[in-house]
Amino acid sequence: MSEDSTQSRRQFLQKTALGGAFAGSFSLPILANADKLELPDNLPHWMRVPGADFSNYGQPSSHEQQIIRWISANPDALGNGVSWTPLHALQGTITPNGLHFERHHNGVPQIDPTQHILLIDGLVDRPLSFDVKSLMRYPMVSRTCFIECGGNSNSGWRSNPIQSQAGYAHGLVSNAEWTGIPLKLLLEEAGIKPSAKWVIAEGADAAALNISIPIEKLLDDALLALYQNGERLRPENGYPMRLVLPGWEGVLNVKWLRQLRLSEQPAMTRDETSQYTDLLADGKARQFSFINEAKSLITTPSLGMMLPDNPGIYQISGLAWSGRGKIARVEISTDGGDSWVDAELQGPILDKAFTRFNLAWKWQGEYAILQSRATDDSGYVQPTREALITNRGKHGFFHYNAIISWEITEEGDINHVYGF
Repeated sequence: MSEDSTQSRRQFLQKTALGGAFAGSFSLPILANADKLELPDNLPHWMRVPGADFSNYGQPSSHEQQIIRWISANPDALGNGVSWTPLHALQGTITPNGLHFERHHNGVPQIDPTQHILLIDGLVDRPLSFDVKSLMRYPMVSRTCFIECGGNSNSGWRSNPIQSQAGYAHGLVSNAEWTGIPLKLLLEEAGIKPSAKWVIAEGADAAALNISIPIEKLLDDALLALYQNGERLRPENGYPMRLVLPGWEGVLNVKWLRQLRLSEQPAMTRDETSQYTDLLADGKARQFSFINEAKSLITTPSLGMMLPDNPGIYQISGLAWSGRGKIARVEISTDGGDSWVDAELQGPILDKAFTRFNLAWKWQGEYAILQSRATDDSGYVQPTREALITNRGKHGFFHYNAIISWEITEEGDINHVYGF
């Protein structure tokens, strides 16, 4: 494609996406002509009788029961599987506690907090144990950040694109405000021996999941989280305490934490050898891929939705995140990556947290492929699927962060595709 052609396409995109979005005869849908708008003569029944009584704990409206976590469980292993956050049905950046994604290896333990103990031992001067009551006396801080499973979006490695709604293919990631004790305080209280380079974290579930974490991360921004979005952790999210390692893959954020053992070497457990590693094209394995690289996802419009108005104004909206820092830029393409325009980033833009992006788009019934591309403040740019596979090979399962594409047909139907 010539430079002049590329430039003219970019100018057309900018005009239709931004400058001309609310100009001319185009407008957002309305219910009826303004001169016919009036309230009905009879009050609806909910205005003629007293409302429901108080409740001890609020619940979603009965009219919103379809907004749920979709469960994908292993039929051969009780309690093993995932449930997905319905990102396509949510707005803002904070994931409600009841919709935070789940990944369990052997079910959700029902832990009595009065009997739960956290042990810090190994290469320390003073092994320490803490019950929940004693931990509540420590100074706490809050941190808003995402947690993303290393297996999120792994269907992208398939030869053919999966036709699932956005949250049910890419929703093993959620964003919350976590409150707890900086791990650095507890480790320094125990006294770290100079030879300690790693910490082996173990959970109190029936799988006794354990995994190795470089001690530098625990001394940086790691939390022993006790609260999520202002309330005590829920059992499926690690009650009564869990690790939160901002920006690092989900399996390291050990739930139901019971032990931190300091060591010279990693433990080389199942979940850092046979799992959560990537087989590269040359046959070698990519291991200890801790950081979740920059990624973005258009949630609206996306598969399962439709564009009913042709022509019409639509808001392209989605989420971007990076384990390296803040999102610096999100670009949108409506032509499969031939041209790009900057989306608006909704504040506050936080470190290692969801950032919502928006862009008004005038659709006039033409075939389109919608894409988003995130850049973080380290300069890392979200790759195309072709670039990711060229770099990592075709046999991946974990750590998929390529650009995601939605096809818009002339009829307004939406499909998941791999772009041009």
